[in-house]
Amino acid sequence: MEMNPTAIMIDRAEIANTVTRLFVNTDERNWKGVTDCFASKVLFDMSSLSGSRPSRLSPKRIADQWESGLRGLTAVHHQIGNMLVNVEGAEAGAFCYATATHYFPNPTGNNTRTFVGTYDLHLVKVEDDWRIDMFRFNLRFTEGNALLSDLAKKAR
Repeated sequence: MEMNPTAIMIDRAEIANTVTRLFVNTDERNWKGVTDCFASKVLFDMSSLSGSRPSRLSPKRIADQWESGLRGLTAVHHQIGNMLVNVEGAEAGAFCYATATHYFPNPTGNNTRTFVGTYDLHLVKVEDDWRIDMFRFNLRFTEGNALLSDLAKKAR
């Protein structure tokens, strides 16, 4: 069954909005807003950054990990772009380029750490909302102060 082109455009816009809300809420440290972007279980893959294996996590566990990791930083800024969205019924794939900049003023004067990569996401329609059920970050490179998170944790 072929979908209505208008419905596909609406779904694409709603999917892009869900992905954008995830990163805006992360930067604002709105952890309830973060959890609202995810399905009840998420295949979560940050292996390109952390080396840890992908695993199925609850939205709360993801938000708790992010909250803990970002807690000491003065600011966090995610910027996404070049988003591609593919809708197939009640499922969708989204891809985007991204940078994440962490900021913590410290005595070294090297106050930032930037992560550059892409995200692969899978979303499902839950009732009338699109929710992320697969989240993968693909690190391309980092630059800046590799010790920034450690400095921020010590300052807490």
